[in-house]
Amino acid sequence: MAPITSGSGGGSRVLLRRLRDVMVQDVDTQTRLDRIVAQIGTTMVADVCSIYLRRGDGSLELFATEGLVRDAVHRTRLKAGEGLVGLVAEGVEPISLADAPKHHRFSYRPETGEDPFQSFLGVPVLRSGRVVGVLVVQNRYARIYDDDEIEALQLIATVLAEIVSVEDLTGALFEFQIKPTTPETLKGRAYSRGLASGKALLHDPDVEPTRYLSDDPIAEELKLDSALQTLRLGLAALLAGDVQTLGGTSYEVLETFHLLSQDRSWERRLRDGVKNGLTAEASVEQVRSEHRARMSNAKDGYIRDRLHDLEELDNRLLRHLSGNSADRNEIFEESILVARDIGPAELLEYGRGKIKAILLEEGSPSSHAAIVAKAMGVPMIGQLPNLLSRVESGDTIIVDGNEGQAYLRPDPMVATALKLRFDEQSAEQRLFTATKDAPSQTLDGQSIQLFINAGLAIDLEQIETTGAHGVGLYRTEFQFMIADSLPRLDAQTALYTEALDLAKGHPVTFRTLDLGGDKVAAYMPTEREENPSMGWRALRMGLDRPGLSRYQLRALVRAAEGRLLRIMFPLVAVVDEFYRARELLEKELAWARSNGRQGPSVVKVGAMIEAPAMAWDTATLAKEADFLSIGTNDLMQFFFAADRGTAKVADRYDILSRPALTFLQHIRDAAGDTPISICGEHAGRPLEAMAMIGLGYRSLSMPASGIGPVKRMLMSLNGEAFAKHLKQLLQKGDENIRQTLKKYAKTNNVILE
Repeated sequence: MAPITSGSGGGSRVLLRRLRDVMVQDVDTQTRLDRIVAQIGTTMVADVCSIYLRRGDGSLELFATEGLVRDAVHRTRLKAGEGLVGLVAEGVEPISLADAPKHHRFSYRPETGEDPFQSFLGVPVLRSGRVVGVLVVQNRYARIYDDDEIEALQLIATVLAEIVSVEDLTGALFEFQIKPTTPETLKGRAYSRGLASGKALLHDPDVEPTRYLSDDPIAEELKLDSALQTLRLGLAALLAGDVQTLGGTSYEVLETFHLLSQDRSWERRLRDGVKNGLTAEASVEQVRSEHRARMSNAKDGYIRDRLHDLEELDNRLLRHLSGNSADRNEIFEESILVARDIGPAELLEYGRGKIKAILLEEGSPSSHAAIVAKAMGVPMIGQLPNLLSRVESGDTIIVDGNEGQAYLRPDPMVATALKLRFDEQSAEQRLFTATKDAPSQTLDGQSIQLFINAGLAIDLEQIETTGAHGVGLYRTEFQFMIADSLPRLDAQTALYTEALDLAKGHPVTFRTLDLGGDKVAAYMPTEREENPSMGWRALRMGLDRPGLSRYQLRALVRAAEGRLLRIMFPLVAVVDEFYRARELLEKELAWARSNGRQGPSVVKVGAMIEAPAMAWDTATLAKEADFLSIGTNDLMQFFFAADRGTAKVADRYDILSRPALTFLQHIRDAAGDTPISICGEHAGRPLEAMAMIGLGYRSLSMPASGIGPVKRMLMSLNGEAFAKHLKQLLQKGDENIRQTLKKYAKTNNVILE
């Protein structure tokens, strides 16, 4: 077998051109693949060239061969993992042997006539990280295949994967696992409730087959050089703090990406692809597919993490090459967004309306992307194993965000059953609509105020549709996170004015900027922190940057002229921070008056209790603030020392445990007569909301989707009787309070659905 080197560029480029000619020939699938193995065998001077394709049951079928007995085609099938071919598919790695029959995994099949062939080289045929087949060359005499020959065969396998994928579109390969076609049900974690159906939209899509082969390797290499340079310069700038275009990405991750972007072996694999006839995009896609496949088979956590980082780097480079890294507008209607993970700014780029649901391989229920999804009213499911390797762009998907299940390519029976669920959801929504104007009271007449959380102007429409009392938390940082520069005073004023107008007289509580930690603005330099969520963020940043804070406060004061202005400062850890923040507001109110402005008719100033330290000085803070709000997401992660962004511990500790409930009871009692609310994801869950009412909280702020279920719950609850029951539970020291509360609800006909 004559060596084919990337340096010479001759043999493999010639072969790729010949394969491209075969692709456009008007012949049937079998003839096309027969011609391909003949071309490969001739060009690579191999005595045998064979293609094995993976069937739906995982077996590998000999589909085409040059050199083996032709009658063995379609008759020879290897069970999953059988023989050297099965070993290649199982390990997702090339295997090169000089004396194949002596290998312990060698499987002798007499019908193939492979007795005289000693040397063996097999490479996996990969598509979107899935092994769809194995490409094999063999020679009669023992020999060692060098690295250039192995890489050349891998390159050919990449193009072969696209050829068979095109054939699969015609239905000719429907029995084979070229693309996932069978119905699958994936179970994950529900991050945002709801039901939806639509077509899969990949956040990082594969390269189109028409862009796989190039006529000008030099131009493609220059294109790759440019993209690599742009990628590296961007990451270097991020680390220097000059540009923060990857909102939410920590310093450590950026540092890892920057180091990996300098990896010469990674760059060499990319260059070899374009030198041998692939486009720059296709070369990145080839490497990315290898990373995906190896990651799905890796057992070691460190190796998985490294492969994941490499794939993320592939994705970023692919977006630089495609030139559509920021354009998310051209998407089809009824899209189900599929990604490994996604940040809030990236999600907002897609806009509202077209994205019907979001599926993630990873993610966290307390991530800001999940918060944005709830604000958009879009179901989201995370922690779906091997999601990206199981979905093709355009696949039909039904998403059940209530149960945390995704139905890929559902069969008619499942689709019919889920349609009934959709109908039930519509009926349930009609029930919520029917009760939206009813008094928000318990059975024994206790009034409970229900507010929505918002972050986008369009969220304000939910006040009317849900019957909420107003907005208990308006997140002002989203405008800053998605902008390339600091929003001007007029832009901020316009946004806050629009929010107040859309609220139509209902109160809106504006939380001042909560930037820092995992929420990064593109134009604000950050410093490396060992624990960003507990570092320089929120009010701490605002007090150290008084100009930035006053800029925002001035916009809020202008927007609320002649109206009620409610401002809430986040992450107040000591009372002195509240004093200093309020002084900044008072300066802006004085500035407005001195410049002849009317100013707000009434100003209410509050604070968020998110740091455990503040919980032990709540009584002092309550005397100074007009209202208080408990941010349960942050408070609970600090209380349990469990990072809410880490999937392995995000739900390890329960807010309905005795320690957490007694802690929240202490804060409620310490607040005295000062209004205090529960704000966060927990407030929108009927069972958790019931517990908060039992502790004495009379104001809850939640995602809009939680208003209906929580209202139904409280309208079926005897508040006083339940408060007594909960007090007894806490005194008993029972740790499994969640299950006990569910039993109480069932016994007393409290509606939790």
